[in-house]
Amino acid sequence: MAESILHPDAVRKLGRRVLEIERDALQALLPRIDDSFVAACELCLACTGRVVVLGMGKSGHIAGKIAATLASTGTPAFFVHPGEASHGDLGMITRTDVVLALSNSGETAEVTSLLPVIKRQGVGLIAMTGKPESTLARSADVHLNVAVGAEACPLNLAPTASTTAALAMGDALAVALLEARGFTEEDFALSHPGGSLGRRLLLKIDDLLHSGDAIPRVQTGTPLKEALVEMSAKGLGMTIVEDASGALVGVYTDGDLRRTLDADIDLRSAKIEAVMAPSPKTISTGVLAAEAVKRMQDAAITSLVVTNDAGQVAGILHMHDLLRAGVV
Repeated sequence: MAESILHPDAVRKLGRRVLEIERDALQALLPRIDDSFVAACELCLACTGRVVVLGMGKSGHIAGKIAATLASTGTPAFFVHPGEASHGDLGMITRTDVVLALSNSGETAEVTSLLPVIKRQGVGLIAMTGKPESTLARSADVHLNVAVGAEACPLNLAPTASTTAALAMGDALAVALLEARGFTEEDFALSHPGGSLGRRLLLKIDDLLHSGDAIPRVQTGTPLKEALVEMSAKGLGMTIVEDASGALVGVYTDGDLRRTLDADIDLRSAKIEAVMAPSPKTISTGVLAAEAVKRMQDAAITSLVVTNDAGQVAGILHMHDLLRAGVV
């Protein structure tokens, strides 16, 4: 292989050309979201088993990703390697399943060799190919056409635009099924319990709030200077204010302190109810931490009073707690 010299302008030009070709390939898919696409969705929705996704080589990598996307968005699915399928893994496919087979040529031997068994079992078959007249396409119950005008590879050989088109069609199928199933954020959370996504979707404020003696609290009639001591001791930059019966009547925060100083109020003589913010923002126990983040951002505040079903103060939730937990 001859040694080459990289010229920045030429490299940029080639990079843009790749993106333009792949953009055109995706644009060409739009009119193919047609009756065949609807039929593929209906076949998957009617499936009482799982969607088994097959593909070899680069199509196999795309098939694996499509299977993962389907599984994480409410459509049970898994990937089976066609080469392994003919050596025993075909037993993973049952009569209640639907097979989604990917092959750009539609003639991949490892895939087409499975067709007689798939047909004999009466398993529904969706083919995703770039050749509507291919063996795989003609054998399928539904064919999704992902043909491209050219690969982004200058030799027109390496799967590039064709794999992009197949991946996008798989995403379209997964999202259409998600919507048809009424898949919710809570459903999504259950399949993504790990990492930051899982924390954002599953973590409840009950796991993060400051409760018991950690709650900064004072009663009406308390001198402001004593309320400031309570705020400092608890380190949350605020305190709740309760009446004699223990009912929440207000909050006082660092921001309120700045406003108090600007108003030239005597900190030694003022009572807390004279400077507190009445009707504080609250949130109920059991709510997702992600919802708490949204409420804080919408109200431009850094803490929320958490109340239980009886309306009593259960704790304080601070934005710093959400940051530490990786929810933000």
